[in-house]
Amino acid sequence: MAKTAALKRSTKATKAAPKPAAKAAAKAAAKPAKSTYVLDDQIGFILRQVWQRHTMIFARDIGSNLTPTQWAALSKLVETGPCSQNQLGRLTAMDVATIKGVIDRLTARGLTETSADPQDGRRLLVSLTRAGQQLAEKTAPLALAISKETLAPLDAKERETLLSLLSRLR
Repeated sequence: MAKTAALKRSTKATKAAPKPAAKAAAKAAAKPAKSTYVLDDQIGFILRQVWQRHTMIFARDIGSNLTPTQWAALSKLVETGPCSQNQLGRLTAMDVATIKGVIDRLTARGLTETSADPQDGRRLLVSLTRAGQQLAEKTAPLALAISKETLAPLDAKERETLLSLLSRLR
């Protein structure tokens, strides 16, 4: 019993209130320091949220048959005509692996085809098939409407300014 009483006194002693300096340190550790970095104010975070909204509109209006990257490749081929896969990747801001996957999927669906470049046999040219051309023509008005809806919260002058400023950041 004497041991139990001594143990209780020892436990009470360790449970004693912390010293004021220790209390202040614990309180400071629990409260995060005021940061000058606020995620919601960062350009990358804002652009990602806008991109997510845009892709949601794209998926709703175009459907799951065509991704934004696939649409970029098709629409750029309409603009340029046949070009190398590497050049198409540069024109659509896609790295080598991404553009290869995009073209592989479009080719598997019969929307693009590859052929030897008559001026450089080592290079393949990517071009639209008749089905790819038809899909691009059918999709272009939808894509324009998607861009318009993405920018709808802005008035005409704001849209022009935003696109101009974003172009300068490329």
